[in-house]
Amino acid sequence: MRLAVLLAVSLVQAADVPEWSPDYTFRFRSVSDVTPAPDGAHVLWTESAAVLDKEKSEYLTHIFLAGAGGAGRLQLTRGDKSCTAPQFSPDSQFVYFLSTRDGKRNLYRIPLAGGEAEKLTAVKADISAFLVSPDGRRVAFTAPEEDKDLEQRRKEKSDFRVIDDTPRNHFLWIAGLNGTQPVEPSRLVKAPHHVGAFDWSPDSRHIAFERRARPEVDEARHADIAEVDVATGSVREVAVSSATETGPRYSPDGRHLLIERSAPKARLLDGQRLVVVTRDSGALRELPATANEQPSVIGWSGDSRFILYSEAQGTRAAIFRLPVDGPVESVFAPAGGTIGSVRANTAATHFGFVRQSPTEAPEAYVLAANSAQPVRVSAANSEVAIPPIGKTELIRWKGKDGLDIEGLLTYPADHRLGERIPLILYVHGGPSGVFSETFLGVPGLYPLAAFSAKGWAVLRANPRGSTAYGTRFRQRVVQDWGGLDFLDLQAGVDHCIQTLGLADPKRLAIAGWSYGGYMTAWAVTQTTRFKAAAMGAAITNHVSMYGTQDIPSVYEDYFGGPPWQLPAVYAKSSPINFVQRVKTPTLILHGESDNRVPITQGYEYYRALKRQNVPTRMVVFPRQGHGITEPKFQLQVMQEHLDWFAKHLQ
Repeated sequence: MRLAVLLAVSLVQAADVPEWSPDYTFRFRSVSDVTPAPDGAHVLWTESAAVLDKEKSEYLTHIFLAGAGGAGRLQLTRGDKSCTAPQFSPDSQFVYFLSTRDGKRNLYRIPLAGGEAEKLTAVKADISAFLVSPDGRRVAFTAPEEDKDLEQRRKEKSDFRVIDDTPRNHFLWIAGLNGTQPVEPSRLVKAPHHVGAFDWSPDSRHIAFERRARPEVDEARHADIAEVDVATGSVREVAVSSATETGPRYSPDGRHLLIERSAPKARLLDGQRLVVVTRDSGALRELPATANEQPSVIGWSGDSRFILYSEAQGTRAAIFRLPVDGPVESVFAPAGGTIGSVRANTAATHFGFVRQSPTEAPEAYVLAANSAQPVRVSAANSEVAIPPIGKTELIRWKGKDGLDIEGLLTYPADHRLGERIPLILYVHGGPSGVFSETFLGVPGLYPLAAFSAKGWAVLRANPRGSTAYGTRFRQRVVQDWGGLDFLDLQAGVDHCIQTLGLADPKRLAIAGWSYGGYMTAWAVTQTTRFKAAAMGAAITNHVSMYGTQDIPSVYEDYFGGPPWQLPAVYAKSSPINFVQRVKTPTLILHGESDNRVPITQGYEYYRALKRQNVPTRMVVFPRQGHGITEPKFQLQVMQEHLDWFAKHLQ
């Protein structure tokens, strides 16, 4: 009798243990915009949850508030429209945010003490970014002008576009905040430039902003910095050169302006330096290079002596401060996992960031500047059970030329020492992407926790070309896509087979998105070791890719010029030129509205594989760009990966 009772209890307990699946990942929320108040007493953050109703497939974002110690946690905004980009008022009494509650993305304000949100602007085109002035009297924001004739042109079937001739530029606008009704904003800068990042001077009299000719992504490298007098509208140039100048930040004392500047001839794979501009003289002083030369500026210290920034280092990120005179100093580095979305309040007395690890879901944390121990303030995922996840460890191996390469290896939860198991090689995008120690259970395109639950190991490698290892490491793939970077990846697989004794050489798979998709398409033309491949938004033909994508300058960065000047360089690493070698069953996934890697890249490869009777399946996702953003489609992508690998690896 007792045995029967014990058996019944164990069966109930087993039934209560959740299992990893693509569906289960949508129980977790993403966290972002962790923002400490100017007085340091409170903190804001956003949480995004998937909505997969019958007629909805979207992420809903809302704003949360708590004391800096985590007490008094509450949800500040509600409803079926997202509320994003929260900011405190300078006196810490109000919260400003953007929302599409009335159709277009406009600015709202809600009292910290409670009450209903009030609408502050009524623009007819979406606001992209905003900043409240330090004196709290005005708000500056960027948005395009309303295209009043667009609907009529569509009705008349005359809505043609002339490429590069009619850009949808975002302009700099200003509006008062003293009234109780939405006010009519005025355009502050009359020049037709597209305005990017901007910042208020501490005395609320000037705004520094980055500008370029057009909003297209490929034009971003042609940005420079200017400053406008808010009272008169007069504009003066601050930093104009052949380099890319972005991200202006005023020092609290108002004497200096910090900007980020590229090399004289900007290339995506090169580094950026922090430059301090003395406002009264216009003198520019370049500060020492950061370790990865890709700092994410947080702001200034309250005494204007330090620049605060976060930066990736290997598979983690940390917070640093760079004195205006002196060497870099560490502020906070996590002992495990990684941090992101780092912000500081105006006086830099408190930092806010998202913290996570491979087995810990993301949450919002606050770190006092005089403390080494961050405090968790959110509970976005604290009540979601985390099924068993295999351990993730950092492993290292050598490239063909002796270069040190590392990656993250995730084991199955129930792995037994000495057991040979399937291995999935997952390749990141970029090529200057990087894999970091993030949570494995979040929704997305690759159900990593579900892979582990299936009994498969996953290797996320950071081959040469990845960021987080310095500029020289990023540059090692110039004119060598599919060369030593491909061999770095193969050496990582060999390490898992031969040195670790983990991977079954007869059950290997490869997958990746964007550049990872390219490497997948390339790998199956170079080797038959993989029994299954899954390429997402993959580059397959460099020549046609150059002429149809939205950032052709990136090709010139890596390849040295356009294809008509360097046909051999483009030809030697185009997967389509070697597609006759492919034997590996290949899954092809692509967004139908992808401008970064047009869907024709996928079609070219699919047609070639079909003609050669290679097992293949192509799935097209309407409305989706380079990333798959609708939750129902993300669910399908994850299931496609699971089904494809199960079919060919088990």
